[in-house]
Amino acid sequence: MLRPFQGRQDEPDLVALREFVPSATAPLTLSAEHLNAHPDHADRRIILGTLLPQAAPAVVRDDGEILLAMQTLVSGLDPAADLAGALLAALDAKPGTVVEGPPASALAAVEQLPGGLAELPRLADLLDPAPLEVTVHSGFTWWIPSSEGAEPSAEVAASLDRANATVVPTTRLESVPAAYWCNPGDRLHLRWALPLGGGGDGDGGGESSRALSSSRDLTEEALLDALARLSAAGQLSVGEGSRFVGSFRADGLVVPVWDLAPGADAESCEKPAAALWAALRETVADARALTPQERRVRAGVVGRTLTLR
Repeated sequence: MLRPFQGRQDEPDLVALREFVPSATAPLTLSAEHLNAHPDHADRRIILGTLLPQAAPAVVRDDGEILLAMQTLVSGLDPAADLAGALLAALDAKPGTVVEGPPASALAAVEQLPGGLAELPRLADLLDPAPLEVTVHSGFTWWIPSSEGAEPSAEVAASLDRANATVVPTTRLESVPAAYWCNPGDRLHLRWALPLGGGGDGDGGGESSRALSSSRDLTEEALLDALARLSAAGQLSVGEGSRFVGSFRADGLVVPVWDLAPGADAESCEKPAAALWAALRETVADARALTPQERRVRAGVVGRTLTLR
């Protein structure tokens, strides 16, 4: 599936949580259509997280709260269908259950369906369309129930310690959508999942899928053109001393990456990123042909784009 989360306003954040944010959560709200069909699910509390103990797809806590994971060991043909399958399994599971098993869109399972992937529900089919409210964490203490006196098992505690040791310090910028500052240790980076056309409607979080362009069919080609124009003009910056180093393609979106100046924190990127965001929105509307210099820059931008598999 080229863009598994296409149609969601928060598509860029979903891609970020699946591909490169180490620890984050967001509360989920089931859609009105789902609740009409399943009124017994109305009071269920559901938390979307990046990663769960043992990379489980989902966990149902003893109090019935559901944790749903974006990052798992095995993926099927469509991550959005896998998430929906894990969520539906968790909604039907008993408290204290770890949801396991192959992903819903595993090839063997899809081959048994007369309509193939089209028969499987997807995450967007189950959720309210309002965009996610993402909280980035410094570790995985959110794995542990907040109820007073709750203690993790030895297995979960050991897994928690191992997971916390691997977390890369990460902060989500507030001034622009789906941009994440991170400190992997050797140098500082900003990774920014940029939206394409085909997002959902609505106002909440609309910057993530609408504000880049008034066009609903904004393509990757147009986005790359805009990045090339800004780079040629010396405007492809997210702060003093920052350097655009390339991009990667994840779940159908382009994610530019910048090296940041030593000591640059997330706050120092806010104003420059907001200025770049405004320039990018203006530039994608420019229908002029690229100049020879801009075409050369664009070739370099494309040449530094990797696709995550």
